Amino acid sequence: MDIIGFTVPLWALFLAGIVIIFIAWKIIKFAIKLFVILLIFFGILMGLDMLGVFGWLQQLIMTLV
Repeated sequence: MDIIGFTVPLWALFLAGIVIIFIAWKIIKFAIKLFVILLIFFGILMGLDMLGVFGWLQQLIMTLV
């Protein structure tokens, strides 16, 4: 097969395709893990806000200053 004037064997194209798919899968897996971690982090922040922890901390800081 000729690509941009070079003769490339078909097995090399299949190997390159497998490597590209493998790298893409690693990136997608990392993005999913990052998304889950951020979801948990913001869920905890929302829970603390609903419990009034940040208001309590703000009042505590204002009384100490």
